[in-house]
Amino acid sequence: MIQLLARMFIKDYADPENPKVRPAYGMLCGAVGIVLNLLLFGGKFAAGILSGSIAITADALNNLSDAGSSIVTLLGFKLASQKPDSNHPFGHGRLEYISGLVVAFLILLMAFELFTDSVGKILHPEKPEFSVLAAAILLASILVKCYMAVYNRRIGKRIQSVAMTAAAIDSISDVCATAIVLVCLLISHYTGFVADGYCGLAMAVFICIAGINAARDTIGPLLGQAPDPAFVQRVNDIVLSHKGILGIHDLMVHNYGPGRVHISLHAEVPADGDILELHDLVDLIEHELHTTLNCSAVIHMDPVCVNDPETDRLRSLVSEVLAGIDPCITMHDFRIVKGPTHTNLIFDVVAPYDYKLSDSALTEIITYKLKSQNPGFCPVIEVDKI
Repeated sequence: MIQLLARMFIKDYADPENPKVRPAYGMLCGAVGIVLNLLLFGGKFAAGILSGSIAITADALNNLSDAGSSIVTLLGFKLASQKPDSNHPFGHGRLEYISGLVVAFLILLMAFELFTDSVGKILHPEKPEFSVLAAAILLASILVKCYMAVYNRRIGKRIQSVAMTAAAIDSISDVCATAIVLVCLLISHYTGFVADGYCGLAMAVFICIAGINAARDTIGPLLGQAPDPAFVQRVNDIVLSHKGILGIHDLMVHNYGPGRVHISLHAEVPADGDILELHDLVDLIEHELHTTLNCSAVIHMDPVCVNDPETDRLRSLVSEVLAGIDPCITMHDFRIVKGPTHTNLIFDVVAPYDYKLSDSALTEIITYKLKSQNPGFCPVIEVDKI
């Protein structure tokens, strides 16, 4: 159904890279979610009233909250698609993450409400009335939610949307929750054991877990999580594929929302190269990154001395010292400045964020080991983290 509606209402629906197609898919899925969840709410609420089951009624209210979540998703895509302005020069793409976070909050709120209602039902149990109609409505709800989970997950992957992924997780949790309600309704009917409250309690746990997972997926991008390693590798491959680039470091990836990625990096170039040719090369690489990875890129050139035997010898010496301390430590931007009494060894050290030593302690160890090689060495060290 989603694909049929996409063909009808979304121009160029087969091109998810099109900046107009992505929000159109998000709003379409949000609108379909609103309609389906309202229909499920009406059917389940009627079944809950007829059977007197708190679990069915709670499941119906869960679908009503899902309709609200779909409204949030729709509005999130609509607002996120706004063009950049003077107050938001990088656009409004992070509103999509915020909408996903709101959906996660609504999921957790429903889990809390269901938990309190279920505890009350356990303390004061009432056997629900079984009806074929109620069971049929629950079974139909499971099938509908399975379909919603499938299309939200598929579209979420296609357009790389955490909000759609959160909606898919919510639908999967609803499938589990409704299945539990149906099983407990059958248990109560055929065994006489009132499992209604325990069923609602299990549903609350399922829904809470789903809400936590959805929140985690949306909070990460908002807090500035590390970029996808595959994306970083593609940047490395593109930049280093050009003759004249000796290495790269200090790569930074700024995510301002899906399709709004800005990167900056330092590219090492020969110090004796033609500055105009190297500048033209860097411009070419920036354009290639933009067209290939759909991101904006800024590259800073770092000149590296490549034809000086003394610089090469000292660079190798420093590399050996670092490897002796810890193989995971690397360096870049190495250069030397000779004086009458000492030689400055200037370089940046790269260590993991969770490295066992502090920056100052690591710097002291490196300095000590280099000076033990030659008291005339004067290391000037900056510590970077990866």
